[in-house]
Amino acid sequence: MNQLQSAQAAKSGPKIITFLLITTVLTTICYAFLVGPNPQAAFGLGVIFSPALAAIVTQLGFEHSLKGLGWKFAPAKDLLLSYGLPLAYGLLVYGVVWLSGIGGFSLQALATHVGLATPLTIGAFWAYLGETATVGILRSALLAFGEELGWRGFLVPELLKRYSFAATATISGVIWAIWHYPAILLVEYNNAGAPLWFGLLCFTGLVIGLSFVLTWLRMKTASVWPAVLLHASHNIFIQTVFNPLTSKNSITPYVIDEFGLGLAIVIGLGVYIAIKWDKFQ
Repeated sequence: MNQLQSAQAAKSGPKIITFLLITTVLTTICYAFLVGPNPQAAFGLGVIFSPALAAIVTQLGFEHSLKGLGWKFAPAKDLLLSYGLPLAYGLLVYGVVWLSGIGGFSLQALATHVGLATPLTIGAFWAYLGETATVGILRSALLAFGEELGWRGFLVPELLKRYSFAATATISGVIWAIWHYPAILLVEYNNAGAPLWFGLLCFTGLVIGLSFVLTWLRMKTASVWPAVLLHASHNIFIQTVFNPLTSKNSITPYVIDEFGLGLAIVIGLGVYIAIKWDKFQ
């Protein structure tokens, strides 16, 4: 490590601590209003945008500039990869679920999810899917930006000044997972029908696995936008397409969604294979 790198590593420590402290304070304040005696749902947005605001305040405070947060646009092929990956691993996991009988493919379940009293027609399903894949992804990206500007825009580059790729992906993934814990523990943000501890464990494994992919994209492109798009694509397709299309039995909650084994195992295996092939190095 040369003198410049040593100086950057030394400076990154206080920056990381400041960012985490601001994120924690902002998130805690928002949760106090979100889960208090008179819950105010608007503070859910405050939670989501706490990492982005903390990143902006920290970067301005230390650098007097917002450079370095990954504002530049990424190549189209990397954006396409980011958009398509959640579709690919979602189809794999839920395809196995539907074909094996762990859960059923059900247009009626989707109709119930969107509030329709009558079964969803094939035409209406494709219209829903088209709207979700276009307009829906834009709405989802706005929310994902609130997290990703903090985690991948700011935190990952700062950690990389001090640690290896694997350590950076793991540390940022653990922090990202823990940041979600209050929602899982206090706001019933987990799979009904499976133990809370099980959902927490699966969610943590999933998030750490995704952190490797998101960290790699941030390093590869020097841009935060692939991470934003992958995060948005994951949320919109898993939460508003694959989950609602799945009818459930007693086993299903242990396998599907972000709190089941399916996604955690598939993404974990994908990361392991990619590292073995040096795709993440």
